[in-house]
Amino acid sequence: MMASIGFVAIILAAIASAAGMFRAKAEFVSSIALAIAALALFAQLGLRSLSIGFPALTGMFESLVFYSATVCVIALVYGIGKKNPAAPGLRFGMIMVALVLLALASSPLAPKTVQPPMPALRSAWLVAHVALSFIGEAFFAFSFVASIMILSRGKNSSRGGAGAFKQYDRLAYLSVVVGYPVFTIGALIFGAVWAQSAWGRWWSWDPKETWALVTWFLYTAYLHVRLILKKDGRLLAWINVIGFACTLFTFFGVNFLLAGLHSYR
Repeated sequence: MMASIGFVAIILAAIASAAGMFRAKAEFVSSIALAIAALALFAQLGLRSLSIGFPALTGMFESLVFYSATVCVIALVYGIGKKNPAAPGLRFGMIMVALVLLALASSPLAPKTVQPPMPALRSAWLVAHVALSFIGEAFFAFSFVASIMILSRGKNSSRGGAGAFKQYDRLAYLSVVVGYPVFTIGALIFGAVWAQSAWGRWWSWDPKETWALVTWFLYTAYLHVRLILKKDGRLLAWINVIGFACTLFTFFGVNFLLAGLHSYR
């Protein structure tokens, strides 16, 4: 029920955000809808957690709901009080990411049955691992949207010109700066600690572990190119797009195409 409310609220937020590109007052409606969506989705997770007596983050449905809610929060926080020309487009892009994630949660790909986790999954390290991984990836989603704006406009585009290009580039960079350490701690460090406690080994080259590492290397390369080689613009945008594609493959592709210890049941 709460997920359905969240889904409707995100659709309303998308409509209002699209209108907000032409009428600034519509952004207020978008903010209210985003806040309702985030609250509804977190409430859904809270209710499922109470029913199983453990934080509900161990299944694909719960993970997608949490991911979508986190994206909504970032879109909400970023959009409040922003007067720059880049804000409406970026917020709309983030809302669409949240909408797609929640649509996938509502699809047959994500079973809705509430089941207590198996003993190996009843770990605080697992909760921290999953939560921080998706928070980091939500910031990568923001960087992805900004990078799409860069690639669609170009440095000399008449739609905003070099100023908008630099603003998107800066926002893409800042979101990676925030998401990178969160993802590193959650996906790799806490993931390794949980693996040691659950399976007796820090690393097993499980497909999801391997692709999480590939994702980490891509965003490490992004920061290296930005900070050490002092590059910006379209090259970094492409690295961001590929990096975000890897996060999606790590979540969806590995689960359905490559059997491993991390497959959702």
